[in-house]
Amino acid sequence: MDIEIRAAEPGEYDTIGEITAQAYLLDDLLAFGESDWYLGELRDVAKRAASAEVLVATLGGEPVGTVTYVAAGGAMAEHARPDEAVIRMLAVGRAARGRGAGEALVRACVDRARAADGCTGIVLSTQEIMYAAHRIYERLGFVRAPERDWQPIPGAEFTLLTYELTL
Repeated sequence: MDIEIRAAEPGEYDTIGEITAQAYLLDDLLAFGESDWYLGELRDVAKRAASAEVLVATLGGEPVGTVTYVAAGGAMAEHARPDEAVIRMLAVGRAARGRGAGEALVRACVDRARAADGCTGIVLSTQEIMYAAHRIYERLGFVRAPERDWQPIPGAEFTLLTYELTL
């Protein structure tokens, strides 16, 4: 079966939110586990969909992964330049990993950015331990931009790495 990428439908938001939350929890990406404040953000697909495009990867019609694509200048693009799109919250359920869903989701975001008038690049933030995601980004031409790394929690020793792709 092939992976299909499409816009998420409101009836899938709970499922997609749980895929995202579980990917972050099971990969130990949340400093405070089940009590981490960011877990609520990961589960709140409706909030993301109100200001960005939430994409879903399906396999046999079932959601297996998701990503949020933020158009250049979008409300969720706070760490991007005005002419850059943003990739956020890429997540693939464990059972579907290694089947191309993550790469297909990132490609869909790149395609959207390339098709957008005035968009000159795409940027994303990632954690240092997200090695599989880094391989996808690098394979698709993204490069590290260490000068753009940032700390989402001021004063905390937690830095998000930045990757960018010039279109």
